[in-house]
Amino acid sequence: MKIPETLPVERRLPFHLGSTLRNYVKMLTTKQAVGLIFCSGFSFAGMFTFLTVGAFVYIDLYHVSTEDFGLLFGLNVVCLILMTSINGRLVKKMGSHWMLRFGLTVQFIAGVGLVCGQVFNLGLWGVVIPVMLFVGTISIIGSNTMACLLGKYPHMAGTASSLAGTMRFGTGTVIGGMVAMMPDDTVWPMALTMATCATLSAGFYWLLSRNA
Repeated sequence: MKIPETLPVERRLPFHLGSTLRNYVKMLTTKQAVGLIFCSGFSFAGMFTFLTVGAFVYIDLYHVSTEDFGLLFGLNVVCLILMTSINGRLVKKMGSHWMLRFGLTVQFIAGVGLVCGQVFNLGLWGVVIPVMLFVGTISIIGSNTMACLLGKYPHMAGTASSLAGTMRFGTGTVIGGMVAMMPDDTVWPMALTMATCATLSAGFYWLLSRNA
């Protein structure tokens, strides 16, 4: 199946390496763009943290069977679908910035909830529920950071999209790799890393991009 190009012909630009590199530099030196890019990147890194060590936490630490792990993992997908549906219904009315703030708030609460689950020893569900909320917000945060970014730089849509995607997966890979190397056989590395990622994601937005 061929997916057609949606950008009008009159707005398409030929590829020039020099202009492309200048666009990258311009975006990386503009605080609003940097804030949105790293907001999305650290949010994604929090999810990568769970994908990296989640199976170890559920199966090895909480002794969940492999079959039940599949069900618990599926709850994250259900929450992701629900959050995507909520975003689709509300974004036209509330706007991308409002939805982004909503997603960041929920994700921050989920990160704090993960830490509180360990402090108060809430067991398996003290991990499952915050993780569901954290992963569920990925679609809200990812789609609305891109909407805000492309709305600010419509003349550099390709550059903005490629740079944001690269930084998102790059940040997730680095953070996920760091968590995998942590030698602690507890939930703390995952909980603290996801909470930190949620805090950094919200921080980059509020400090650099909320007025973008």
